[in-house]
This record gives sequence, structure tokens and C-alpha cells, in this order.
Amino acid sequence: MSQSLLTSLLGGAFVGLVAAIVGIQLYIRKQHRSATGIEVAARREADKLIADSRKDAESAKTAAVLAGKEDALRMREEAERDSERRREDLKHQERRAEDRERASERRAEQLTRQEETVVSKLEHIVEQEVAVAKEEKALDTMLRTQREKLERISGMGKDAARQEVLRRAEEEAKSEAAALARDIKEQTKRTAEREGKRLVAMAAQRLASDYTAESTVAAVTLPSDEMKGRIIGREGRNIRAFETATGVDVIIDDTPDTVVISCFNPIRREVARRSLEALITDGRIHPGRIEEVVEKMRTELEAQLVELGEEAAYDTGVHGLHPEMIKLVGRMRYRTSYGQNILEHSKEVAWLAGSMAAELKCDVALAKRGALLHDIGKVLTHESEGTHVELGVEMATKYGEAALVINCIHAHHDDVPHESTESVLVQTADAISGSRPGARREAFETYVKRLTRLEAIANAFDGVEKSNVIQAGREIRVVVHPERVDDAKAASLSDEIARKVEIELQYPGQIKVVVIRETRAVDFAR
Repeated sequence: MSQSLLTSLLGGAFVGLVAAIVGIQLYIRKQHRSATGIEVAARREADKLIADSRKDAESAKTAAVLAGKEDALRMREEAERDSERRREDLKHQERRAEDRERASERRAEQLTRQEETVVSKLEHIVEQEVAVAKEEKALDTMLRTQREKLERISGMGKDAARQEVLRRAEEEAKSEAAALARDIKEQTKRTAEREGKRLVAMAAQRLASDYTAESTVAAVTLPSDEMKGRIIGREGRNIRAFETATGVDVIIDDTPDTVVISCFNPIRREVARRSLEALITDGRIHPGRIEEVVEKMRTELEAQLVELGEEAAYDTGVHGLHPEMIKLVGRMRYRTSYGQNILEHSKEVAWLAGSMAAELKCDVALAKRGALLHDIGKVLTHESEGTHVELGVEMATKYGEAALVINCIHAHHDDVPHESTESVLVQTADAISGSRPGARREAFETYVKRLTRLEAIANAFDGVEKSNVIQAGREIRVVVHPERVDDAKAASLSDEIARKVEIELQYPGQIKVVVIRETRAVDFAR
């Protein structure tokens, strides 16, 4: 069974192998025939491509030949045009060369003519110089002769005559200069006075300050004359304790129901006045109580000084002051100058300076600040060495005020030059406030000495006949000798007197100097 199966299997495999071999041979033959057909088709396509390439090559060759001919033709045309342009340029250059040559010839001819003219002029000048030299020699001879004649006639030598001419010329020049200065000064004065009066009048009209000069004493009203004995105390111990604690003088005289407190320091005087009123109201008057009340009043016054300073700064529109500066401003309330309250004066100066600064388009804040602080040093003059200007500058510098504000303080008495317009306005407002009627007063002796000194200064000038001070020292009238002082010198004399008064005297406001020159011709009809 197995052998027959094996035999059948081998037989089937053999048949399959034979069939496969046959199939392979058939496939090979088929592929051979197909390859032969493809080869023939490829040869045909190649032949076609070769034929087409030959045609394209012939066409390209023909086109290249045509293009070459066209390029050659174009290049020939360009070469011809270039040659034509070069020929034109050569012709143009030749024409320019001919023009330059003709111009050079004309210039040479012109130079030749100019040279001939110059030579002719030189010859003429030489002739003129010879003639002038002859004329100068003749003139020198004539002048020498005339000079000798003049010297013989006048009896004066050349040097003396020169000095006389120079002297007369100097006098004439001085007279003309004085006249010109007078005219300029008058014109400037008219313009400046008109504008200045307008500004000052406007500023003064806006200010409505009403105060009078203050004194150095204060009166305290008593309920009865019996209170005087209680104030004096047993053997005067109460009044001694009071004067020691306050630093004032208590004057008790025959004036009914009144006690007078006298002191040069307004703050001490105010503390004493308040303390005495408090003691009188309380009724308990003895040394221990006096010291307690005086210390209390002094503390209250210190607090009030700060309030017064803040109020003054607010009223004038000055902000940002250092607390110590505010306290110093408040202390000005109890300080006077020629009887004028310094705080009210400083506020008035601030308002005036601010008004004028606003009209002149200046810094209003700077003008007000400098004006409010310009007399700040006066509250320290009793405690420190130096003038009120120096102390004010020191305080303003210490508490950080601006340089321009410090200059307003430093320059308001012309101790240093003004550095700003506002500084000049502060000085002007200070003069206006101090010179207002009733604003200040001075001792009778000082007043008389100032008037006497004014007359002495005016009488010391050459040509002054006499002088008189009028209007309470606000004006001095100087009468001069008309034969010794002419009109031009009168104008300069008034200026010289005014400058000397400024240098040698201290005074509030301003002093007017008037020079009077009068010539009278008198005759009689008989």
C-alpha cells in the first residue's frame, strides 16, 4: 500500500516537474518575442529623434548666423555713432580753445591799457606831490609868520595859548555835559516819577493799615488806690520781687488808680503787664505768687508768639516758613522801631511789595517773603551782637531761606547790591511804610541834630549862600550865589548834596534837595 502510494506520488511529481519545465520554456520564448518587438520600436524612435535633432540643429545654426549678423550690424552702427560723437567733441573743444585764446588776447590788451593808465596816474600823482610839498612849505612859512605875529600881539607863548584853548574847551565841554546830563536826568525823572507814582499810589490805595506809633511804657488800671500799697508790699518786697522777675520798672506815683510799667523790651513789658493784671484780679500778691504768675504769663506769651507768626504768614500769603522763623515773626509784634510796630510794619511792607510786584509781572511770592522777613533781625538786637541786617541774614541762612530772599534782607539798606527786582521792591515798600505820616517818630534831640547836620552838609559846598530845612526834615532848600553857580552847575550841585546826605545821615523815607539860583536886576525910576 505504502509502496504504491509512494509510486503514485513520485509519478505525480514527475509530471508536475515536466509541466513546469515546459511552462518555463514557453514563458521564455514569449518574453524573447516581446523583447525583440521593443527593440525594434526603440530603434525606430531613436531614428526619429536623431532626425528631429538634426532639423533643430540646422534651425539653431541658421538662427545663430542671423543673430551674429544682426550683432555685427548693431556694433558697426554703434561704432559709427561713437566716432561721430568724438568728432563733435573735438570740434567743440577746438571752438572752446579758440574762445579762450581770443579772451586771453582781449585780457592782455585790457591789462596793457590799464598799465598805461596807471603809469599816467602815477606821473600825475608825483606831479601833485611836488606841488603839495611846495604848498605845504609855503603854508608852514605863512603859519610861522602868523604865529610870530599872534605871539607878539597877544604877548602869550605857544604853550600858554594851548593851555588857554584847552581850558576854554574843557569849560565848554563841562557846561555842555552838565546841560546834557540835566536834560537826560529831567526826562528820565519825569518818566520814572510818573510810572513810580502810579505804582506807589496804586499799592498804597490797596492798603488800609491804621495804626500809630507805640511807646515804651504801659499803664495798668487799678480798682482803687489801696491796691498800690499791696503791690508795693511790706517794706517794698512785692514790687522788688515783681521787678526782679519781669525785668521792668514799676512806676507808682500820684496818678490815681494807675500804675505805669516801663521797659525798653516790649516782650518783658507785655509779660509784666499781663502778670500785674492777673495778680490784681487774683488778689493774692506775694513774692511766691508773683514768680508763679510771671512764669505762667511768659509761657502763655511764648505760645501766642507762634500764633501771631502763623497769623502774619497767613495774612501775607507766605508759606513754608521754618517753625523758628515763625516764632521770630511773632516776636516782632513786641518790637518797635522809632515807635512803629515791627510786625505791622513788615506786614504792610509785604502787602506793598506784593502789589507792586504784581503790577510789574514779578515774583509776588518772593517779594512778599523777602518783605515779611526783611526786619527779622530786629527782634535779636537786644540779645546778640551785630546790626539787624546781619542778624536777619544769619537767621535766614540758618533756617534754609532761598538766596534771593536772603538778598532782600541783606540789601534793603544797600549793604550789598540788589540781585533781583523783588529786592528793590522790598526796599521801596520799606521806605514807603516808614515814611508815612504818623508811622514813626523819633526823639526831639535826634530830630534837631539831623536838621542841623542837613544844613551843615549843604553849606559846606562851594557857591552855597544859605540853606533851610523845611517840611519836618523832608526837604532842604539851598540858595546859591548866581555869579558863582550857573544853571548847569546848579543841577549837578543838587545831585552832589543828595549823595552826600545819603552817605552821612540815617533817616526814614527820603529827603528832597532843591537848589535855588536867582538873579535880580534892580533899577530906579526918578
